[in-house]
Amino acid sequence: MGESKKEALRVQFDPSVKLEFHGAKLTSDGGLLLHRDLDEVLGLTALAEEVLQDSRTGQNTQHTMTALLRQSVYGRLAGYEDTNDAPRLRIDPTLRQVVGGRAKERAAASTSQMSRFETEILISDENLQALADLCGRWVSEANRRSQMKELILDMDSSESPTHGQQEGSAWNGHFECTCYHPLFCFNQFGDLERAMLREGNVHSADNWRAVLEPVVARYRELGITLYFRGDAAFANPELYEYVEPEGFFYAIRLPANDVLHREIDHLMTRPVGRPSVKPKVFYHSFLYQAGSWDRPRRVVAKLEWHCDELFPRIGFIVTNLRWRNRRVVEFYNKRGTAEQWIKEGKIALTWTRLSCHDFRDNEVRLQLFALAYNLGNFLRTLALPRKISQWTLTTLREKLIKIGAKVVHHARFVTFQMAAVAIPRELFASILDKIAQLRLLPGTG
Repeated sequence: MGESKKEALRVQFDPSVKLEFHGAKLTSDGGLLLHRDLDEVLGLTALAEEVLQDSRTGQNTQHTMTALLRQSVYGRLAGYEDTNDAPRLRIDPTLRQVVGGRAKERAAASTSQMSRFETEILISDENLQALADLCGRWVSEANRRSQMKELILDMDSSESPTHGQQEGSAWNGHFECTCYHPLFCFNQFGDLERAMLREGNVHSADNWRAVLEPVVARYRELGITLYFRGDAAFANPELYEYVEPEGFFYAIRLPANDVLHREIDHLMTRPVGRPSVKPKVFYHSFLYQAGSWDRPRRVVAKLEWHCDELFPRIGFIVTNLRWRNRRVVEFYNKRGTAEQWIKEGKIALTWTRLSCHDFRDNEVRLQLFALAYNLGNFLRTLALPRKISQWTLTTLREKLIKIGAKVVHHARFVTFQMAAVAIPRELFASILDKIAQLRLLPGTG
């Protein structure tokens, strides 16, 4: 698909410089080809034809459900967060290549086609449920390649600010804004196991069961060690009574109360002597049973005395782990990585941009952002060389996805002439090699 020839633009500072625009021959997102290669090896977007119901008829079926899903996911991964960018993306050579099918020869879906896909087709009960489940199915395919021996689940909520009269938005006193209040469940690799959009004024742990149960069901028969972590919002006896029979070890922050403080009275005397710059830390564990609990459970307390503070910092963790007190606390503290992954989703993919009026439309948008996040994270955890494996998703987008390329069509090949500024050929080749090796892992055929 070409563009009409127009006179080149000129700049004032140097008359010898001419500016020409070739949208169908040049691309700024050449690195998406890596993600498409990984997608093919894991069989991710190909699942769309199995799980999504297509209600279109006649001329509306120019692109398959798989192609439309790819355009939605890859566009978001590259930083184009809504369908307003479709007019340019539909002629972008990289996007056409990764979408495949009819898009390769002509163009990808238009704005109207993408809008119908996201706000009419995907909002049905069956498709919205399939989208939510698809996130977990993708993670299962990635896990087959990582050969995981244990699972650590971190559950946390976040805010997605809203504007105007968006359906389901409400003031949230904790976040001090009008927002939605989505709930997320991650594993230890940063993969998003499941996400749910909720109204803005619900409790942080509201509907935890609807998020956690499908995740637990996928791991129930794998025979691996299972862990769960959550902050004080998830200190719920119903949650303890659910995860314990499922074989989970857990560490959950417990809100302080007078009974808990009485258990550590012997540690409340400030250490004698000159205060040290380094905090003095003490641990203590004991059995405790709240009135709503069916039995006593172990609680680990941590006290930190800081030299410039009059009172200690105190935290309580309810757990069924049999580890030493300090190890339990260190294990719980690592749940902070879930907050970092949520932050990455906000910054790198702008998944807080839920700008539709209807709540269900925004539910679909969040699930599409979740799929884009996972695809980006899979590349980081499964295919990146060690020296760049710690790059954030923002860095990966700016340095790996945003690679300029000139596209040359031959009789048998399409050549992407990639710019080697941030990512040299050797590094790009090593990523492709690691993706190719994923096909050869035992039990992944």
